Amino acid sequence: MSLYELTAHQLHNLLISKQISACEILSETINRIEQVEPGIHGYLCNTFDTGMEQAKKVDEMIAQGQDIHPLAGIPIAVKDNICTKSIPTTCASKILEGFKPPYDATVVEKLKKANMVIIGKTNMDEFAMGSSTENSAFGPTHNPWDLERVPGGSSGGSAAVVASCEATTAIGSDTGGSIRQPASFCGVVGMKPTYGRVSRYGLIAYASSFDQIGSLTRDVTDAALLMKVISGYDPADSTSVKIVVPDYLSCLEKDLKGIKIGVPTEYFAQGIDTEVKSTVLDAINLISKNGALCENISMPHTEYAISCYYILVTSEASSNLARYDGVQYGYRAEHRTQSTEHSLLNMYRKTRSEGFGDEVRRRIMLGTYALSAGYYDAYYLKAQKVRTMIKQDFNKAFEKYDALITPVSPFPAFKIGEKVDDPLQMYLADIYTVTINLAGLPAISIPCGFSKEGLPIGLQIICKAFDEEMLLRIGFAMEKALDRAKK
Repeated sequence: MSLYELTAHQLHNLLISKQISACEILSETINRIEQVEPGIHGYLCNTFDTGMEQAKKVDEMIAQGQDIHPLAGIPIAVKDNICTKSIPTTCASKILEGFKPPYDATVVEKLKKANMVIIGKTNMDEFAMGSSTENSAFGPTHNPWDLERVPGGSSGGSAAVVASCEATTAIGSDTGGSIRQPASFCGVVGMKPTYGRVSRYGLIAYASSFDQIGSLTRDVTDAALLMKVISGYDPADSTSVKIVVPDYLSCLEKDLKGIKIGVPTEYFAQGIDTEVKSTVLDAINLISKNGALCENISMPHTEYAISCYYILVTSEASSNLARYDGVQYGYRAEHRTQSTEHSLLNMYRKTRSEGFGDEVRRRIMLGTYALSAGYYDAYYLKAQKVRTMIKQDFNKAFEKYDALITPVSPFPAFKIGEKVDDPLQMYLADIYTVTINLAGLPAISIPCGFSKEGLPIGLQIICKAFDEEMLLRIGFAMEKALDRAKK
């Protein structure tokens, strides 16, 4: 097996036993990228040179007998809406083309402190607005399992490079399922932490009360290792919560005896693909046989989640994206008229028209409409009330259950171009994931099987706020049970 196919914890064991070097890991990964990247298009830029410097540093530490972090020397890719000092950070948008931040996001600082090897910035839906990575200004990413299909979105580039072995791990962001849905489509593990568990400082905002940075890995053990690195309080982020970060690895080996799991019936209702439904239910039956108590429950306000979500996130987006006007940084359209006033207004208008893609403009307009005089109470305020009701559904469920299990997406990966002209159908791809962001809860996507066409299918585990330990415990047990079932 090639080094680029191994998990982070497997590579760590080989590193500390001096069977391989960090430079060898990176060299093999670069060769792999050069081999498959033309078909995948998961990266927008690479950082091979600085990555090799970091790999050499790790090798020197090992040679000197120093202890290294469990993720030191491990290649990691970073989604292109997370700031990296002096490295292009574009949000896959023409309006930020060529922008190089003067600072690192807190998460990037933590990756560097752990001596991880950052190898590139990954493609995404522009400003994280999309479910397929087709909305990138620099072209779509392709699913490694079938190059004619989407990898999901908006963290489709991060999911694709992990699935295609172009990176051992990756960082993404999740606003309404943007880590979990592409993880499901690409057959990898995608984890969205509790809102406030991981600093958002340096994450370019889409919808500030929803956005959360998380991980994409090949297995749950790597997810636990990466969560330990990126979690923790950050005074630079006012939404960061000052709470102890547990040792996530220590919870993995616990069994499922006594664990109570709720299965919301609304997530298996009309509209779900029959193969997705049967595959997820089979996995739930499997963990029942491994000691968990699984019961059907009702989440009565689930049907309002998509409407509520898209009113609130577009409203926040219309405010957050107002800063891209061609004045301070990023793309500026040249437009002059005899009137200085008209020239300035036309420059604003033309910059935003040329700089933003169709989907971003659509969401800005929707959000501006929802916040406008006469519609604020009817749309935005009502959506906030529904958000509270959805949170209350989860609070009630977690009074009795340790976790909930649902599908991640109502269907496997769809073909590129299949839904791009039907925004409503595209939005429904997030129907099972947006509720978690509305409630600010942690959730993880675990591969649980394949469709008849050989496309990955994932299931979603949800836990109460700041109970990532339980999330990883159940995810690890599920992973082991599924592995045993294959043999």
